Amino acid sequence: MNRPAPTGPLPTLAPLVLLVLLGLIAATGCSSTPDPAPAPAPPPAASAPTPTTDATPTDAAWAQLMTPMNEKAVALLTLAADRATTPPLRDFATRLRSAQEAELGRLRPLLARMGLPDTDVHAGHDMPGMVTEKDLAAARAAEGAAFDRLFLTQLRDHLRHSAQVSRSEVTAGARTDAKELAAALVTAREAGLTELAGLPGAARALG
Repeated sequence: MNRPAPTGPLPTLAPLVLLVLLGLIAATGCSSTPDPAPAPAPPPAASAPTPTTDATPTDAAWAQLMTPMNEKAVALLTLAADRATTPPLRDFATRLRSAQEAELGRLRPLLARMGLPDTDVHAGHDMPGMVTEKDLAAARAAEGAAFDRLFLTQLRDHLRHSAQVSRSEVTAGARTDAKELAAALVTAREAGLTELAGLPGAARALG
């Protein structure tokens, strides 16, 4: 599945634009925050850390979007690490998969500290930059150069959009731990895009 590639660098979203995005998510039934519980939850065990729930809607929406984005990208990168046609492309996919798995190791505890569930609240919605189940099915069915083109196009889309949303968290978020992680993700995405553009055959595959 080839998506039209954006031209030029993506600008940082202003806080108002991010709130509009969150409103669109809510309008499609994709909640940015968990539904309120019908009754107060029992107190945590004495040995368990108490979640810090002082997250703004922007913090919560970013963490709840970035987690499934990474999970789906890891699935695609796992395919590419095995099926891409060139050693440099397979090596790139392997390293990027490890990096995004490490990010998940920070995103999931962040969700817990916010008191948010570690579930995909965007399941069933075609979010920008999200590798969908349909995308994964197409990747599994593709072979050779067709697989490379599909992989590179989807990965570039993922890197660009996740960088864009993470820049918005840096600008509009409130939690220090979320903003620091978002800034690290922006740096990683920019490095990934630079490396992707320099891969042998990438320019030809991406048109």
